Amino acid sequence: MVAAACTTSVQQPDLSSDPPPSIATSTPATPSTSLPARSTAPEAPEHVSYAGTLAAPEFPDGLDWLNTDRPLALAELRGKVVMLDFWTYGCINCIHIIPDLERLEQEYPNELVVIGVHSAKFDTERNTENIRQVVLRYGLEHPVVNDGDFAVWESYGARAWPTVFVIDPAGNVSGYHAGENVYEVVEPVIASLVAEFEDEGVLDRTPLDLRLESEGLPETVLSFPGKVTVDGDRLFIADTNHHRIVRATLSGDVQAVYGSGAEDYADGPAGAAAFDEPQGMAVGPTGDVLYVADTGNHSIRAIDLVSGEVTTAAGTGQQGTYPPTGGDAAATGLHSPWDLELNGDSLFVAMAGTHQIWEFDLTTDSIAPYVGSGAEGTENSTLATSTLAQPSSLSLDGGGRLYFADSESSSVRWADIAGSEGVHTLAGTDQGLFEFGDQDGVGTEALLQHPLGVVADGAVVWVADTYNSKLKKIDAQNGTVATFAGADAGWRDGPDPLFYEPGGIDLADGVLYVADTNNHSIRTVDTATGEAATIVFRGIEEFLPDADQDTYRGTILDLEPAVVAAGRGTLTLQVEIPDGYKVNPDAPSRFEWSADSPSVTFDPAGLGVQVNPAFPLQFTADFSSGAAAITGDLSIVYCDADTQAICLIEQVRVNLPVRVAAEGATRDITVTHRIVLPDL
Repeated sequence: MVAAACTTSVQQPDLSSDPPPSIATSTPATPSTSLPARSTAPEAPEHVSYAGTLAAPEFPDGLDWLNTDRPLALAELRGKVVMLDFWTYGCINCIHIIPDLERLEQEYPNELVVIGVHSAKFDTERNTENIRQVVLRYGLEHPVVNDGDFAVWESYGARAWPTVFVIDPAGNVSGYHAGENVYEVVEPVIASLVAEFEDEGVLDRTPLDLRLESEGLPETVLSFPGKVTVDGDRLFIADTNHHRIVRATLSGDVQAVYGSGAEDYADGPAGAAAFDEPQGMAVGPTGDVLYVADTGNHSIRAIDLVSGEVTTAAGTGQQGTYPPTGGDAAATGLHSPWDLELNGDSLFVAMAGTHQIWEFDLTTDSIAPYVGSGAEGTENSTLATSTLAQPSSLSLDGGGRLYFADSESSSVRWADIAGSEGVHTLAGTDQGLFEFGDQDGVGTEALLQHPLGVVADGAVVWVADTYNSKLKKIDAQNGTVATFAGADAGWRDGPDPLFYEPGGIDLADGVLYVADTNNHSIRTVDTATGEAATIVFRGIEEFLPDADQDTYRGTILDLEPAVVAAGRGTLTLQVEIPDGYKVNPDAPSRFEWSADSPSVTFDPAGLGVQVNPAFPLQFTADFSSGAAAITGDLSIVYCDADTQAICLIEQVRVNLPVRVAAEGATRDITVTHRIVLPDL
C-alpha cells in the first residue's frame, strides 16, 4: 500500500479552484496516482494521469533558484526527461522520497533533470535562505526553485506534498504521482521515455552544468545538529549531517565520537559504524547504553558507552510497509523515528513517518504502535484512535503525561500513559494542519510554527518553536504560552539571544541545552536569567576522518618537490585566513608532521595541539642526506570575528616531497595555505 501524501489540500493560499484542464490532479480519494509507460497510455486506468501531448507550463520569471547560477527554463531542457518534485521542507513524506530522487538521478545522470519546486506550507518555509539551509541539510544536488506564491503549483494543478510530474524530452507532461514510492512508479516511465526519444535521435545526454549551494562552503565542527541529550555530566549530540553522535562533557570536552561520518548503515566499532541523519537519543536503564533514533535508516541503534560498539536494536535499515504494524523489534520496519524517551524498561519512539508514538519494550525486544491511529490529523481521542501529525520530540513529566511536539499541527500535545484520559492538546491549534503562527496566549489560542523540541520540567514545558526560531515556555496546567528567548532568526549570545531553527532541547540543573540546528551549534540558556552561551567543543579534531578515509572533508595540498641542505632546519607554516575571520581562541587546532624516511625527522615538542596559534608557525626538523615524503595533517579551527563561538574547521593534508642534497641552499621550507570561502 502506498503511503498517503503529507497533505491532500491546501488552505493558505486558497488553491481550491479547478486546475487548468490540460493537467490532471490527485484528489483526497487517490492520494497516490500511478504513472503509466508512454506506450500504454490508451489503456491507462481512470486513476492514471496521462497527458502526453500537453505542453508543460513554463516557469514564471522572477523566482529564486538554488543549486544553479541562473534561472532554468523548460525550453532549454528539451531532449531531457524532466521531473518536477513539488515539496515543502517540513513534510516527512517529502523527506521520505529524497532517496528515490537520488537513486533516479544516479541511474539517469545525463538523461534526467530533477527540479525541486518548493511550494511552502509554513510561512518560514517561503524564505529562500531557509530553503537554502534545507538544501544543504539534505544534500540535494538538483536545482530547486522557490515557488513561495504557488505560481508553479497552480499552473500544474498540484494538490499534495509530495507530487512529482514527469515531462518528456519534447516538453510535454507525461503524468504525475502523488505520495511516496516514487522510484517504483516513475522509473519505468523514465526508462520508456529515454528509449523512445533515443530511438528518435533527440535524446540529449549533455551534462547539465550546475553550481551547487554546497560548493566551497567551510566545514563546521557540527553540521545541522538535530537533538541534544543530557545525562548527568554527559552531553550527547546528534551531529545529524555528519552522521555521527558526539559525546562530551557539559563544558565541551569531547570524549568520544560514534560513527565514521559516512552516510550509511553499518554496525561495528565506534569509528567504523555508520548512521544516516540521526536525531533523538535516550540513555538506557543501566546508564551504559545510548539508544539513537537513526532517522534516515529507519532504525533504533544502540551504542555501548563502555566499548563504543554500535548495534541495531530495532528496525531493518529500510522503511517499513503500510499499514504500520509492530512485532519483533529486529524484524519490524520503522518509519523515520525522530526522538526517544525512556520509560522504565521501555522506550517511547516518536515515529514521525506514521504520525504515531510507538513503544519499544527492551525486555522482550518487541515494538508496536502506542499512540495514534496512523492517520495524520489533530483529533484528540483515545490513545489508539487519536490522530497525530508528525510527532518529533517526546518528554515525560514523571506524573503520567507524555508530552510531544506535534510538528505538522504546530502544537504541543500530551498522552495520558498512566490512566485512560487519551490525548490532549496543551498549546497550539487543535483545528487542523494549517493553523500556525507566532502568538503567545492560552492553550489553543496560542500559535506555534512547526516545533521540533520539547522538554517537561514539572509545572513547565519548554519548547523549541523551530520555525519561529524561539524558545517558549508553557504552563503545564493551563497551557499559557510565553516567549522566553529568541526573536528573528540569527545568532547572538547573552541576555537577548537569537537562534536559527533550533530542533532539539533538553534541561539539566536549570539550564536548557539547545541544538541550534541552522547555526551548527549547541547553546545553553539559563532558565532563571535567560542568558545564553554557545558551547565550544575541544578535542573533536582527534576524531575527524583523515585523508586516507572516504569521509575526509578536507583539502589535499600536493606541493612541488623541495631541495634542502643537511642539518637542523625549520618548516614554516603560513595559513592565510579570510578577512573578517580569525583563529578561534577557545578551541584547539592540531598540527602533525611526519616523513616516510629518516632523511627528515621532526622535533615532537612542536607537534600536536596548539591553542590560539599565531601564524606563521615554525616546526623544527633535522635533514640528512637522502629523500623523503613529508606529510602534514592540519586541523585549523577558526571563526567569524563577530561570532567566535561558532566554530569552523579547515582540514588540510599536505604532501611535500623533499630531497636533502649538498647543493641545497637552505634548511628552511615554507608551506602556505589559504582558506578560501565562497562569495555568497
